[in-house]
Amino acid sequence: MKRFTFILIVFASVPMLGQQNISLEECYELATTNYPLAKQSQLFEAQSKLDKAIISNSKLPQFSVDAQATYQSDVIEIPIPNTNIEALNNDQYRATLSVNQLIYNAGATDASIMVRAAQLKTQQKQVEVNLYQLKQNINQLYFSILLSQETQLLLAAKKELLQVKLGEVQSGIKYGVLLPTSDKVLEAELLKLHQQFSEVESNKASLIETLSSIIGKSLGDYTSFENPLLENQLNTNLNRPELQLFQLKKNEIESNEALIAKQNAPKLLGFATGGYGNPGLNMLDNSFQPFYTVGIKLNWNVFDWNSNKKQRESLSITKDIVDTETELFKLNTGIELNQQQQEIAKIESFITSDLEIIDLRKEVLKSADSQLKNGVITASAYITELTNLYEDENTLVTHKTQLQLAKANYNVIKGQ
Repeated sequence: MKRFTFILIVFASVPMLGQQNISLEECYELATTNYPLAKQSQLFEAQSKLDKAIISNSKLPQFSVDAQATYQSDVIEIPIPNTNIEALNNDQYRATLSVNQLIYNAGATDASIMVRAAQLKTQQKQVEVNLYQLKQNINQLYFSILLSQETQLLLAAKKELLQVKLGEVQSGIKYGVLLPTSDKVLEAELLKLHQQFSEVESNKASLIETLSSIIGKSLGDYTSFENPLLENQLNTNLNRPELQLFQLKKNEIESNEALIAKQNAPKLLGFATGGYGNPGLNMLDNSFQPFYTVGIKLNWNVFDWNSNKKQRESLSITKDIVDTETELFKLNTGIELNQQQQEIAKIESFITSDLEIIDLRKEVLKSADSQLKNGVITASAYITELTNLYEDENTLVTHKTQLQLAKANYNVIKGQ
C-alpha cells in the first residue's frame, strides 16, 4: 500500500511536457473579458455617448428653412378712392431662414444628460450581473474537470499496482505456487482499467471544450487545472453586484424625478427669421422684398392637470418596488447561503468517514496481498479487495472535490 500511495503522489507531482496551467480565478477573469455578453458594456457606452451628444445639441442654435407658394381666393383691398395702393396678388411666395436659440430651460438639458448617464451605469451593471451568474456554471465545469484529473491519477496508480502484482503472480505461476489462470484475472482487470481511462478522458475532453467556449480560450488535453485553496468567511455581509444594480436603479429613478421637476419650468428662447417673398412684411408693397424679425419668446406650461405630479408619484412607487426586490433578493440569498453551509458541513462529515473506511480497506488489502503471495486466496479475491479500496479512494476524491465546489459556490453566492 505504501507503493500505491507513492505512485499516486508521483503522478500528481510530475509536470507534463508542454503543460498549460490555469486557475479558477483566471477562468472567471477570462469569461468576464471574452464572453460575448461582455461586449455589450462597450456598446452601451458608445450608445450613451451618442445620446448625450444629441441631448447637448439642444443648447446649440437650431436652424430651419421654409418655403411656400400659395394662391389665395381673396386678398386685402383698401377701398379708398383716388389712392395708388395696388392690391396684393392672389399668388404669394415666401422663403425664410429661421434660427432659434435656447436661453434658459431651468437646467432641463443637463438633467436629461444626467438621466442618460444613470441609465448607462444601470445597463453596464446589468451586464456585470449577467456575467457574474456565469460563475456557478464555471465552478461546475472546473471542478468536474478536477475530479476527472484526480480519477485519472487514481486509475494510473491502480494500473501500476496491478502491473506489479501481475508480474508477481506470473512468477508464482512459473514456480507452481499459484494456479495457472491466476494471471488472467489481473489481465482482465487491466483491460477494464483501459476502458475506464477512455471514458474518463472522453468526459474530461467534453468538459474542457465546454469551459473553453465560455471563457474564450482554447484549453488543450494537457492543460493542468490548479486546485484552488478556498476559504469561507461565515458572516452575513453580502457583496453581490445585484445589490449595486438595485441601488443604481434607484439612482436612475431619482434622476428621472429631477428631470420631471424641471419639465414645467419656464423656457426662454431667442429667435431670428430672415426671408424673401412677395409680399414681405410691408403688406402694402406688392413686390418681392427681403425682410427679417428678431425677438425672444417665453414658454411656460402653468397648468398640466397634475400630470407632472402624478409622474413623480409613479416613479416613487417604482422606487418602492425596487426596495422590495432588494429585500427579496437578500432573503433568497440568505436561504441559499444557509443551504450551502449545510452542504459543506455534510460533505466534511463524509470525508471524515471516508478516511476511516480507507484505513480499514488498506489493512484488508495488506492482508489479501500476503495471502495472494502464499496462494491462500485467488487473484479474484485480491482484485475484489483492491477494487473496494479504489472505489473508496475515488469516493474520497469525489467528496473532496464536492467540498471545494460547495465552498466555491458559497463564495459566489456571498459575493466574496
